[in-house]
Amino acid sequence: MVTDTAKGTSASSARAGILTKGAVALVTGASSGIGEVTAKALLARGLKVICTSRRGDRLGDIFGSYGDAALPLSLDVTDAKAVAALPESLPENFAEVDILIASAGSDVGGRQAFGTGSMDDWAGTVDANVTGLMRICHAVIPGMLARGRGHVVTIGSIAGLRTYPGGAVYAATKHAVRAFTEALRQDYCGDPIRITEILPGVVRTGFAEARHRGDSAAAAAFYDAFPACLAAEDIAEAILFALGQPAGVNIAQLVITPTGDKKT
Repeated sequence: MVTDTAKGTSASSARAGILTKGAVALVTGASSGIGEVTAKALLARGLKVICTSRRGDRLGDIFGSYGDAALPLSLDVTDAKAVAALPESLPENFAEVDILIASAGSDVGGRQAFGTGSMDDWAGTVDANVTGLMRICHAVIPGMLARGRGHVVTIGSIAGLRTYPGGAVYAATKHAVRAFTEALRQDYCGDPIRITEILPGVVRTGFAEARHRGDSAAAAAFYDAFPACLAAEDIAEAILFALGQPAGVNIAQLVITPTGDKKT
């Protein structure tokens, strides 16, 4: 006999969608910012999380206290061979990836006119933000399809909706992320996986400092020029909201801006 309590538990689990204890998530760009905070939020919900970053040396310090629930793993999404080999290299208890949070990104050398910037920097931004995103999706999605479950979340930007001076390359990459994510969702609309794009406004993280090659004063000045900024925690909450929807609901896009933003 099924009790009302059991029915309630079952209904609650169904409503949780794929965001359930023991599910496996893979987060790229987990050594800072949105990726780090999202990985910690997933761990707090009882998921197992593969925490990846090209700055693998930082991951042990950040996620070492989570024990066997976290798998810190050095991974550069611009390394084609490493990304392609990732699924087969995972230990058995992390091998079945249910959730992919594609958070790795770059804007090194950005926020300046295209002609004054370095072509190497521009190419690096494209490789990280577009090609790297495609690589990790191409590596992980086949396993999701084979297992009949999965959720891919890409981190876009409001720069994928409008351009701005000094953002020729970064905005181009985020327009590409938006197009790629929308087409990906259409490719798999008949399959039991969901595809979501999160498009944040300005988020105060270490991203601007990386853009300015470690110049913390320039990064602080950039953020301080805005009336308000989002926090990484705001974006993590939005990601968890999308993941937590029941199987029949796909949050295709979430545009998130600070209250009072007049430009978006």
